[in-house]
Amino acid sequence: MRNQEHSAQPIHDESSHEQFSQVQPPQAKQVPYERVFQGHTFVDPYEWLRDAESPEVLNHLEAETEYTQQRTAHLAGLRSTIYNEIRDRVKETDMSVPTRYGDWWYFGRTTEGKSYGQHCRVPAAGNVPGGKPVRTVPADEVTAGTRAADDIRENEAWIPPEISADTPAPEEEVIFDENVEAEGHEFFSLGSFDVSRDGTRLLYAVDTTGDERYTLKIRDLTTGEDLADEVPETFAGAIFDPSNQYVFYITVDEAWRPHKIWRHAIGTDTADDVCIFTEPDRHFNVGIGCATSEKYLILMVTSSTSSEAWVIDAATPTDDPRLVWKRQDKVEYSIAHAVVGGEDRFLITHNRDRDDFDIVDVPARDPRLEGARRVIDSPEGKHIQGVYALKHHILVAYREDGLQKTGIIAIAPAEQPGHRSPYSTLTPISMRDGFGTTQLLGAGQWEQPCVRIAYGSLITPAEIADYYMASGEIVPLKKQQVQGDVDLSKYDHKRIWATAKDGTRIPVSLVWRTDKQPATGAAPTVLYGYGSYEISEDPRFSIARLSLLDRGVVFAVAHVRGGGEMGRHWYEQGKMLQKKNTFTDFIAVAQHLIDEGISSPESLVAQGGSAGGLLMGAIANMAGHLFAGVLAIVPFVDALTSILKPELPLTTQEWEEWGDPYHDPEVYAYMREYSPYENIREQRYPQILAVTSFHDTRVLYVEPAKWVLRLRDYGADAMLKIDMAAGHGGASGRYKAWEDTAFEYAWILDVAGIK
Repeated sequence: MRNQEHSAQPIHDESSHEQFSQVQPPQAKQVPYERVFQGHTFVDPYEWLRDAESPEVLNHLEAETEYTQQRTAHLAGLRSTIYNEIRDRVKETDMSVPTRYGDWWYFGRTTEGKSYGQHCRVPAAGNVPGGKPVRTVPADEVTAGTRAADDIRENEAWIPPEISADTPAPEEEVIFDENVEAEGHEFFSLGSFDVSRDGTRLLYAVDTTGDERYTLKIRDLTTGEDLADEVPETFAGAIFDPSNQYVFYITVDEAWRPHKIWRHAIGTDTADDVCIFTEPDRHFNVGIGCATSEKYLILMVTSSTSSEAWVIDAATPTDDPRLVWKRQDKVEYSIAHAVVGGEDRFLITHNRDRDDFDIVDVPARDPRLEGARRVIDSPEGKHIQGVYALKHHILVAYREDGLQKTGIIAIAPAEQPGHRSPYSTLTPISMRDGFGTTQLLGAGQWEQPCVRIAYGSLITPAEIADYYMASGEIVPLKKQQVQGDVDLSKYDHKRIWATAKDGTRIPVSLVWRTDKQPATGAAPTVLYGYGSYEISEDPRFSIARLSLLDRGVVFAVAHVRGGGEMGRHWYEQGKMLQKKNTFTDFIAVAQHLIDEGISSPESLVAQGGSAGGLLMGAIANMAGHLFAGVLAIVPFVDALTSILKPELPLTTQEWEEWGDPYHDPEVYAYMREYSPYENIREQRYPQILAVTSFHDTRVLYVEPAKWVLRLRDYGADAMLKIDMAAGHGGASGRYKAWEDTAFEYAWILDVAGIK
């Protein structure tokens, strides 16, 4: 590793970057800034770019944008073609499958030419407009192979109405039109969105800058007017209580940490709102939700290594919260409310005794661990991720064999207390066999005969169905449509395994178009990676990705450590003082693709965003020779500088993901060895495109802005694309998002050698 102070002079290999002679990158002054920690001094020449209000900084960012536009001007035609391909293949005028809630069916609509969606509903009582009449099926009409009698008597009320995607139903209401609300704003995003149980009010929160500070409002759905109740600067996740009298919402501290929960009585002055919970520990966030039974409000206090739950009886929403289990270091748990044998119980998913989590239940009145009983007898091989309780069933989200799955457990009726266990065995819910994901789309309501599930894979557009719990019947409802002349039988996928430097086998997902691959030799390849926060990159279909596959590109996902694909140990082996495994795993996958003849260094492009952008920066330093290009989206590339600033958003909580270099010399030294910005060295770099947003509060724009400049100091061909009106998630509005995707894909194709 080169000297951290960069005492050596930068080199420029003009022969490998011919375009530099045509369009010159913007020049930026160097102002030495000393960062002194743990007995070490790092001199940063571009820290001055952190001043977001400086005209000089803004001018520089504009110059970077102009430079990138000039450098990619030759791709304008290709960008336009890809954008049109995406738009032509998406069913622009469409609607979601209606979901029953109370006396209404709720659904979303999109309309051709409009950037945002509408939130709509139709009444569920009587004859549903445009749909099927609600009727009761007599028990003697039920035969073997159909839904059980108890499952169907009133189940016509749960069959979604048949509403046209092109024409509104006669009694349809638009309760919220994002297109109307977004007028006059370059950016628009919804945070909280909740309808009261009686269907008379809408709670919503909007962000019009991209900084994820939401203004909370309440709309009277009988008049369409907003109430005077309005709270600025809230965090996402506000809810109504079941009585419809109160709103519970969250605010953040100066470091953008959600730390307070408030209760607001609807119709009163927000200045009189009551703070019901404050979390002083900077490592923890707060959140609030409601049990599916609506009997309890559940407050969660979480860090990345431990958690704590509090409850409020929904019948007395002004009561103080009551603790379930006191927090314990390295013990995480979450709760759900169930009624078992006529008794209120809390289902607790925890890792107190098993890294991949157990499920136990405890009496709600006295939830001590001593009264716990196990819900799943044999969880071996399964990583339990979440539990959802309904009146007669428990739904379990888990991972097995590297894939996300959903299972169901029946609760024995109260009149059968003599059973050894009140719970059945865990039964998988499977829509299809093979290399795909079956996902639960929310638990729905307490008393319902079916739950909504979805299936998808790299070559299978999303399929949505209702699973009837008593009979096990799966009723298809909707399949994602791909418009135009697309033959999905021409695409194939598989999972292969690469071997990391320590011998660990790393799963890799591949998708390609079978008739576009070369008869001999390597194919252009995009290798995507993330590998942080135990987030799993599950196989999913993408309409936009077809524009790459149709041009002969192989798309690969490296399921590297730091993610959660293979269980909790997979995450633990890719964080803190083992974080380098994430990078070496990705490099091992790239090398495997090259060794197997799937790709080559001249046609392999790496892609990742946010924490995956840290991965991109690290592999560019460690093994840049393996890649033709690196696409880094909102990249966390100045990791050590940011993690040393407790005043920045998220920093103190991030110490449990990366370690605490502020107080721990070992962590500081370890992060110094991989933090991308300060490990740029004299070597060959692939072409690099960094994409960021000015209002990003999670990864500040300054990180990629500094990174690109320092890469150029050492001869790299690096560009910066910055959206001045967006946040961490990129542009709002689907058309702008498609334009951004087309820009990135055109660059990838160009770098990979597809002309």
